[in-house]
Amino acid sequence: MFVEKSLAVYRGKPALVTASGDKIEIELPGGERVRVREKDLELLHPGPAARTVLSGEDGPAGDIRGVWELLTDTAVSLREFAELLYGAYSPESAWAAYVLLREGLYFTGTIGAIRSRPREEVEAGERKRDGKEKDARERQEFLARLTSKSLRLPDDRRFLQDVEALAFGTSAKSRTLKELGRGETEAEAHRILLGAGVWDEWVNPHPSRLGCSAVSAREAVDPPPAETRRDLSFLRSYAVDNAWSADPDDAVSIEEGAGDGAGPVIYVHVADPAASVLPGTPADNEARGRGATLYLPEGASRMLAPEALEHYALGIHERSPALTFRLALDRRGEIAETDIFPSLVRVTRLSYEDAGRLAAGEAAGNQPRMETDEARRDLAALIAWSRTNLRRRIDAGAVVIELPEVHIAVDTEHRRISIEETVSGPAAVMVRECMLLAGEGAARWASRRQLAFPFVSQETGDLPGTALPGLAGAYQLRRCMRPRALSVKPGLHWGLGLDQYSQVTSPLRRYTDLLAHQQLRAALGTEAYRDVPPRSAAEMTVAMGAGEAAYQAAVHAERASRAHWTAVYLASRKDEVWEAVVLEKKGNRAVVIIPALGLETQVSLKAGNEPNSLIRLALVSTKIPEAEAVFEAV
Repeated sequence: MFVEKSLAVYRGKPALVTASGDKIEIELPGGERVRVREKDLELLHPGPAARTVLSGEDGPAGDIRGVWELLTDTAVSLREFAELLYGAYSPESAWAAYVLLREGLYFTGTIGAIRSRPREEVEAGERKRDGKEKDARERQEFLARLTSKSLRLPDDRRFLQDVEALAFGTSAKSRTLKELGRGETEAEAHRILLGAGVWDEWVNPHPSRLGCSAVSAREAVDPPPAETRRDLSFLRSYAVDNAWSADPDDAVSIEEGAGDGAGPVIYVHVADPAASVLPGTPADNEARGRGATLYLPEGASRMLAPEALEHYALGIHERSPALTFRLALDRRGEIAETDIFPSLVRVTRLSYEDAGRLAAGEAAGNQPRMETDEARRDLAALIAWSRTNLRRRIDAGAVVIELPEVHIAVDTEHRRISIEETVSGPAAVMVRECMLLAGEGAARWASRRQLAFPFVSQETGDLPGTALPGLAGAYQLRRCMRPRALSVKPGLHWGLGLDQYSQVTSPLRRYTDLLAHQQLRAALGTEAYRDVPPRSAAEMTVAMGAGEAAYQAAVHAERASRAHWTAVYLASRKDEVWEAVVLEKKGNRAVVIIPALGLETQVSLKAGNEPNSLIRLALVSTKIPEAEAVFEAV
C-alpha cells in the first residue's frame, strides 16, 4: 500500500509518494512530479520519508561482507536485509540496501527474497571491479599527462588507439577526445597526436581516411599466355613520359602516307595486362576494388601486383606484348579507320624533355642508342599531327585548360620533400593527343559493334560570355567543367570536343581502362578469351560503377596527400615570400595560384590587383592537420 511520504522505486530511481488515489503521484530526484500506476512502483519503505532521500547521497556504512557470509544459505526481505546491514530499517537504509542489491556484486534476488551470490561469482566480480577501478584510475592519470603534455611514451600510446583510429578514418568516434571535450574529427585527432609527439608531420593519414591501401596489390598476375600476336617490332615505337615515371604503359609509332585516308597511320601501343587478367579472376577483382594505382608523393600503391610491370610495361624488355590501336587518319586528322589487335612491339623510352629536343633537332641528354635522324623525323611528324588533332578538337568546341602543375616527391626515410614545376612541352601534347585518338577510335569501334563499353562523356558547361586571358581565363574555364560520366552507351564529351570517347591507354593503372581492354579482347575473340564472352550491359554497369567509385577515392586521396605534403614542405618556411597570380577577385578576397607550388589559395588583397596580376605572398602559418597554409600579401 502506497501512502503519502512512503518511499518507492520507479524505473530504478528513488520516488517519494506525495499523494495516492486511482493513480499515485510521486516526486523524483530533481523535483519532477509524475502520476503513475501502482503496478509501476515497488515499495521500499512505508515512510515517513524526507525529500533528502532523493538527493542520491551515499547511504550509511554497513558490514557488507559479513552479511554476505551470513546469507549464504538463506533469503531475507529488504527490511531484514537493511536491518542486518545497517542496524535499522529506515528510508535511507532501505534505499542503500536496494542500491547494493541492484549492483549485483554480492547479492541477488528480489525485494522480497535477497540472497548471497556464490563465492566464485563474487570473487570473479571483485577482480573485475578492481580491474575497472584500476583502469579508471590509470586513464585519469593518462588524461592529466596528455593535457600537461607529459606523456610517458611508448607506454601511453595504448591509451591513444582510439585517437589514431579516428585520425586514420577507421573509426568515427574517440573516447579520449570526448573526455577532453574536443571535437571528434579527423583533423582534431591529428592535432592531438602531433601535439603529444605520438605522430610527427611525416605521417600521412589521408589515403587511409579514404579507404585506400598504402601497399600494392598482392594477387598474382600471370605472364602473357602463348597466343598469336602481330609482330610490329619493325616499327620505331616511343614510350614518352615524365622522367620519373616507372610504369610505361603506352607507346606511339607513325607511318607517313600509309593510310587510305591520305593521312598517316598512327599506332598507339598499350600495355596488355588483360591478356592474363581475365574478368572475375582474383587479380581483376582486386584491381576493381582499388580502381586505380594510387600515386602518392611518397610512392605508388599499385592497382595490379608489381610483377605486372615486369610482364607488361612497355620498353622493359627488348620486345613487349601490347594491344595496338592502329589509327588511319585523313588529311584533316579525322580517324578514317581503326584496327585493334594484340601485338609485339620494340619500344624506346624517352622523357618528354628528350623527345622534345630530338624533335627540334637538338641533342637529347641521356639519349638511348637509336637512329637519331629517324627518331627526329618520327617525333617531329607525331608532334605535327598532334597539333592537327588539337586544332580539330578545338574547332569542334574542345576546351583547353592549362594551369601550372608541379611534381612532389617525398623521401620519408631521409625526410626530404622536393616540389618542381612541370612544363607541358610539345612532346607532352603529342602524347596526350595520341592517347585521345586511341580513346576516340576505340569508342567508335565499340559503338559500331554495339558493344557494351565504358564510354566517357561530359555534359556541356556554361562558358563565360567573355573569357579572360592567361591563367585567370584557364581558372574561369575549369570552373565551367562538369564531372565526367561513365555509361555503356556513347555520348558527347564536351570538354574534349569528341562525339564519342573512352579511356583505353592506362590498363596498368586505371581499372576502367583494364575493363575496356577485357571487353575489346572478348569482342575480338583473341585466343586468351576464346571462352570469355563480352560482358553484358548490366554486368559492365556494375563493374564500371565499382571501379569508378574506387577510382574517385584514389583521386581524392592523391589530392589530399599532395596538400598534406605541401603543408609539411611549407612548415619550415615561415615568412618566405612567393610569387603568385591572381585568378579571381571578389571584394577584398582573391583566389590566387602560386605556380612554384602548384597551390591555389585565398588571400585578402587591397584595391587593384585584378585577375592575372602578379603579387607577392608571405607565408604566415601552416596547419598540418587541415593540410592548409595561410599567406598574406606583401
